Amino acid sequence: MSVRGRDALGGRAAVVGIGATEFSKDSGRSELSLAVEAVRAALDDAGLAPADVDGLVTFTMDTNPEITVAQASGIGELSFFSRVHYGGGAACATVQQAALAVAAGIAEVVVCYRAFNERSGRRFGSGVQQREPSAEGAALGWHLPFGLLTPASWVAMAAQRYLYAYGLTPDAFGHVAVTDRRHAARNPAAYFHGKPITLADHAASRWIVEPLRLLDCCQETDGGQAIVVTSVERARDLPRPPAVILAAAQGAGRKQEAMTSFYRDDLTGLPEMGVVARQLWRTSGLAPSDIDVGILYDHFTPFVLMQLEEFGFCGPGEAAGFVAADALPLNTHGGQLGEAYLHGMNGIAEAVRQIRGTSVNQVPGAARTLVTAGTGVPTSGLILGTDG
Repeated sequence: MSVRGRDALGGRAAVVGIGATEFSKDSGRSELSLAVEAVRAALDDAGLAPADVDGLVTFTMDTNPEITVAQASGIGELSFFSRVHYGGGAACATVQQAALAVAAGIAEVVVCYRAFNERSGRRFGSGVQQREPSAEGAALGWHLPFGLLTPASWVAMAAQRYLYAYGLTPDAFGHVAVTDRRHAARNPAAYFHGKPITLADHAASRWIVEPLRLLDCCQETDGGQAIVVTSVERARDLPRPPAVILAAAQGAGRKQEAMTSFYRDDLTGLPEMGVVARQLWRTSGLAPSDIDVGILYDHFTPFVLMQLEEFGFCGPGEAAGFVAADALPLNTHGGQLGEAYLHGMNGIAEAVRQIRGTSVNQVPGAARTLVTAGTGVPTSGLILGTDG
């Protein structure tokens, strides 16, 4: 793939199964158990058996080795296995790698999975505890001594600059939180089911790192999610309507770091997501006006606004008004703010439900969904659509 030309992957593979565990704050079981439950649920949803699987993809930040998940799930021989780096930025890239393997004939059925006890076990929000010597650790060394220890503190730097550049106040972020929680309130699988919030609730929530309040920050969740990918041809013989992968892309920007890209010329955007956006539009031949539902990675509300602007749904500094106007159905599962924080994998599942017509917050006639992965890091995205 070139970042300057259309690639040939679109339309050659589809998501045919989704499965998840309960989303909780204390699962009471191992991360391997969560992974196996999600994988089996996804295969059941796809109408496939473990023996049909010959590929597995996950994240580098996962304690569940592919061969161990295969053994525990009843999967046999593997012809393809892979891991994608950069935390939540890997989510859509797992599906991209699965689709690449299927399109190239390296594997026929690939399962992408993510499972962790991110609330009862290791909590990312607790900050950097220790770091082995590495180039990535050296980059953090410029920021940790000054108190920038947590993801919220790293995002706050860019968020503050965004507000300053466009003459906004922290209330601008509240529209994302309110939208997510409105959808989560109608989603029985969401942790915040039945618990919508108002802009006043957002403004009254305590500061975490100014300008970010508690309700600007995603949850920390125990759980697992799995996605099954196969060819479009095989998908047509399976029980569920396929969600065709119309385009998939990864992106890293210039002067890219993992969450601390503070030495760029401008902190008001997300250049890595701009790379993804341009490739998705090139490959799919679609434009923002063609998208029916947006499932945008929402670990922190400011980066949802910046993503909308990078994809061209609105102009720079205009995204808060765009969200307030409900101009695009957004995070209809409740997002990571309202449903669960599974490093974006649960967002992919919601995009599939929208294509199938089975979401609890179904958008009538949804035929094209945009999904994005983690922001502030090298990232990825997908456009899923109906078959035909």
